[in-house]
Amino acid sequence: MGKVFMSLLVMFVLPSFVFAQSNYNMTTGVTDISENVYNLHMTIFIICCVIGVIVFSIMFWALFHHRKSKGVTASQFHESTKVEILWTAIPFVILILMAIPATKTLIAMEDTTKADLTIKITGSQWKWHYEYLEHDLNFYSILSTPQEQIKNQKDKTENYLLEVDKPLIIPTNRKVRFLMTSDDVIHSWWVPDFAVKKDANPGFINEAWTRVNETGIYRGQCAELCGKDHGFMPIVVEAVTPESFESWLINTKNESEQAAQADRQLLDQTLSEDELMTLGEQVYVASCAACHQVTGLGLGGVFPALKDSPIAKGEINDHIDIVLHGKPGTAMQAYVKQLSLKQLAAVITYERNAWGNNTGDLVQPSDVKNRMKEE
Repeated sequence: MGKVFMSLLVMFVLPSFVFAQSNYNMTTGVTDISENVYNLHMTIFIICCVIGVIVFSIMFWALFHHRKSKGVTASQFHESTKVEILWTAIPFVILILMAIPATKTLIAMEDTTKADLTIKITGSQWKWHYEYLEHDLNFYSILSTPQEQIKNQKDKTENYLLEVDKPLIIPTNRKVRFLMTSDDVIHSWWVPDFAVKKDANPGFINEAWTRVNETGIYRGQCAELCGKDHGFMPIVVEAVTPESFESWLINTKNESEQAAQADRQLLDQTLSEDELMTLGEQVYVASCAACHQVTGLGLGGVFPALKDSPIAKGEINDHIDIVLHGKPGTAMQAYVKQLSLKQLAAVITYERNAWGNNTGDLVQPSDVKNRMKEE
């Protein structure tokens, strides 16, 4: 019996790196905090296993050696003060010993002070909006997995549903503070390799932080059921060297300025119907079809149809307004910061002329800009 007990004990206290190879265990991650969380998890796990082995070993030993078939007569006693003190004191001491490292880790996880970079993360059905507060830079990160894979028309790739058009870029060996909130419902920003999982609640700001030790691409998902496309809301973070991060900032700001300049030049141009409809269909499929469907028929009782819609066939300014600013209390988002003037004009034109709506209205970028100025 003693050999069996020792074998079980050795099995449970093997070095933690053995358990790290299992796909069923937590990841050690790429941050000091994620490593601390993993080590804490393994420490508590081993303590619980040792306690279980000891308790069940004693129990089975007692059952075997004091069974009735051996002629053993059960002892008769009412209580023992010493035993009661012992079985109260020992668990109390064990819990205290477990609480000390757990408390240290939890305090470290919540310490967002002395950050080198602050990023505001906003969950929005069903995408993430990232704002680099010190650098006046922001963008939306949207699922980029092709619809053909989602509809099983093509083979799925390795990172199926874990791909985005624009990943979050952060520098390694720098403390990055995250401010989490939401535009609509509760989301949850979760990247296992960082040991970061924080709810994004509408009307509230939650905080988290990370310091990534290794360059690489790290993936996560929204971990809070947030609606129809909850499973299509991935997170991709690319950690780069501080020098590469500074270069990325400069290049991205230049690209943003060039895009703004291109928008300004469009204000003096009149785009053709073919150009507007072609681009509009692309924007619609990428940004609108998840709710209103490719056919424009929507989902009954959930998302309204755009085919023969009073919005799509009604007053142009009302249509522009709802695309720009969304509709409070619904899943209809504001696209004023998500799309360029050209994209906004194209998608509105498409909605007003697709699926038999055929209003003949061509919305130009200048129309959208003028409507923005009037508000």
